[in-house]
Amino acid sequence: MNEPERPSTIAEGLPAFIALPEPPSFDAITVQRVIGALCGSAVGDALGAPFEFLPAGSYRARFPEPVLGGTGEMCGGGTFNWRVGEFTDDTQMALALAQSVLASGGFDADDVWARFVAWRRKAKDCGILTGRVLSRRDWPGAAYDGHVALNRSAANGALMRITPIALAWSGVDEATLMTVARAQAALTHFDAAAGWGAAIAAALIRRAVLGEDPIAALPEVLARVEPDERERFAAMLDVSWEPNNADDLSNGSVWTCLAQAVWAVRHNDRFEDVLVAAIELGGDTDTVATVAGAIAGARDSVQAIPSRWLTYINGELETPEGVVRFDNAGLQDLARALVGRGPVAATAAEPSAGPTEVAPGVHAANLFGAQDAPVSWGVVSLCRTFGAFDGHAARREVFLIDQSGPANADPVTAVRDAVDAIDALLAEGRTVVVHCHGGHSRTGLVLKAWAMRTNGFTEREAHVWLSERWDQYQDYQKSFIELLEAEW
Repeated sequence: MNEPERPSTIAEGLPAFIALPEPPSFDAITVQRVIGALCGSAVGDALGAPFEFLPAGSYRARFPEPVLGGTGEMCGGGTFNWRVGEFTDDTQMALALAQSVLASGGFDADDVWARFVAWRRKAKDCGILTGRVLSRRDWPGAAYDGHVALNRSAANGALMRITPIALAWSGVDEATLMTVARAQAALTHFDAAAGWGAAIAAALIRRAVLGEDPIAALPEVLARVEPDERERFAAMLDVSWEPNNADDLSNGSVWTCLAQAVWAVRHNDRFEDVLVAAIELGGDTDTVATVAGAIAGARDSVQAIPSRWLTYINGELETPEGVVRFDNAGLQDLARALVGRGPVAATAAEPSAGPTEVAPGVHAANLFGAQDAPVSWGVVSLCRTFGAFDGHAARREVFLIDQSGPANADPVTAVRDAVDAIDALLAEGRTVVVHCHGGHSRTGLVLKAWAMRTNGFTEREAHVWLSERWDQYQDYQKSFIELLEAEW
């Protein structure tokens, strides 16, 4: 007997397959915003997870001041006993969606469904609605049945996983992107509001990736929303709206979750402050921080994400082919793939150099020399490490590019992060090694910045100081010298 023909749409106007566009021609800075969106969402998820279901104010009650040493505020635990830095179902579903898009050459409802079902079988956590829907044998009719069974489906589960769609379709017109966002939502969420919330978030992420102010773009984005759905979103995304109003639904709803995330982005200029503000609202903290982290990460770039959080991000995804594990580097490469870029390849090895002490407790090295550091040492890495320091409990992976021209979206924040890490690890009584791949330019930049702040040196005084102590140091990168002279 012939199989029945597969539906060509998920819901009215929402195709079951939408092909990927041609990869966009993004420059290095834009790619760093792409990476910031995906990594920012995962960091928000992992940072917020231990506080899920807790009342407002719980984050500051535990961390009244920033924790710059150790694993920072990545504490693990919570309702589902998450590991330090482990992301939750929010990121897992986003990763399943990302893998499907790359494997299928677009949004393919059948493939996404198969990946969601494979993930659900062993998921540590899954929303009530999503779990019920994915228990069905196939997707046609499943979202409607879930809606009827629970008498609602305007939840935040389709919103929380939207970042890969925003990135993969970031180079096309906004209307197409919003259609894809609504289509993926309709697989599990029958209520149109769930899809429109995901579409609004996707558009804001796209605008931020392209260098626009996502908050300023809200009126234009909202103008694309169907009138029947627009009024409620517009009211809750307005500048006058404040969180935790008695009349609002919980932040498990798509409206309140998105409103709280946008509120956190609107009122905070730094990525770090955005996430803290989102988590401080309590309730579904991981999901609000996931959405806020995606928008803020796209706005501020990966270089604005504190390395004490990003370094420790980790998790697994159950796929139809088996378990896939992700860390910071894996998420960065996945983000690159979503905009047509290949993974970062290992650079040719250089002879081992260091660790060499340049100040009490502070050492310089290149990548291969740093691998001789005892596991008790703190490691500040300024390049890809390919897992070389996973055995070090105290480590930092700082995103910093050694290229001429506009190569770094926010180098001042990245350098400050690295210098803060050196001081925090020293304050814990650790010996610290700072390295990049060759130990030349990036290592020199950070160690000079540290010496300038510690000793009051000028850039040229720091240059002489380091030249006398570290024979691999080179200062060929003019932009690094200018940064220290003008902005440090």
